Amino acid sequence: MPESFRVRQLAGMFDVPLENKLTHKFQVQLPSLDDDWQIGMIVGDSGSGKSTVAKAAYGKRLVQRLSWKRDQALIDGFPADIQTRTITHTLTTVGLSSPIAWCQPYGRLSTGQQFRADVARGMLSPGKVIAFDEFTSVVDRAAARFGCMALRRAIDRGQLSKKLVAVTCHRDVIDWLRPDWVLDMNDGQLTRRCLRQGQLDLAIHRCSRELWPLFAPHHYLDGQLNPAARCWVGLVEGKPAVFAATLNNFRKHHLRVSRLVTLPTYQGVGLGGRMLDELAGLLTEEGATHVNISGSHPAVIAHCNRSTKWQFKKLLKTGRQRSGMYRDNPHWKISTGRAVATFRYASPAEVC
Repeated sequence: MPESFRVRQLAGMFDVPLENKLTHKFQVQLPSLDDDWQIGMIVGDSGSGKSTVAKAAYGKRLVQRLSWKRDQALIDGFPADIQTRTITHTLTTVGLSSPIAWCQPYGRLSTGQQFRADVARGMLSPGKVIAFDEFTSVVDRAAARFGCMALRRAIDRGQLSKKLVAVTCHRDVIDWLRPDWVLDMNDGQLTRRCLRQGQLDLAIHRCSRELWPLFAPHHYLDGQLNPAARCWVGLVEGKPAVFAATLNNFRKHHLRVSRLVTLPTYQGVGLGGRMLDELAGLLTEEGATHVNISGSHPAVIAHCNRSTKWQFKKLLKTGRQRSGMYRDNPHWKISTGRAVATFRYASPAEVC
């Protein structure tokens, strides 16, 4: 208790028993770090003692927001002994999958992207556990929802192994993050939970190219869209979330997916992969005999490698060289200088 003349004066004026009123005692139970769990949560109203208990339990592993250098690219804000591939993989798994964002300073990112960057760096920090105080408190609830879903999805897939404890006053996080245990500081009760993740409905529609400017800044190559492209949008709860464009691949009934972009808020929860699968299936039903996608983005490559619906066709380690029609059209964007993997959609008959 802080001692001063004014403190004692106020205590006397209002007859406040300071020793009793300023002392809070907590007796709660937390799972051991050796127990079989990966996500825990300490939840309660403001002033209920969440941070006090978390600090006592996890010490220096309790953080609120991480410190990032002002003018340093996000990718350089991670410890120097961590490989770039590991960093980009972790950023992608928590839903920050834009190489453009990786090259920007932390301060230029949206609050939702900053939240995911903090989680990614925390998950790569030393030790077996990381605890986040005021978890999701600084982001809007949509960003919080999809950020939590991306994190839970990555952990369920075994892509992140560190234990995480979320300390928060927001009870909506429980349904999104699906923690293995919850300590409710309002009543001091510890409960074990096993909640199922609700399925997001993705509605796919043809759209005009007028929607492209909403997605263009988040494409990892450039903001150009071929005038001949057919455009599609994936809606989540009536709002645009994913954009795809297709082009004729120089032969009848041969198509390729030339653009696939998920808005930052919705990244990490599998919407891009679902859009790709369902769109390819729709195009096949409409008569396409070949639907291909070529790209360098780790999320697209990982999805196609995991899925039985896509067959790996080839890998160009240095990209496509300018020859034939590409040499005759130098304004066409090609992949020279970067590795590109090509996959072909397999129809249900081919899968069987």
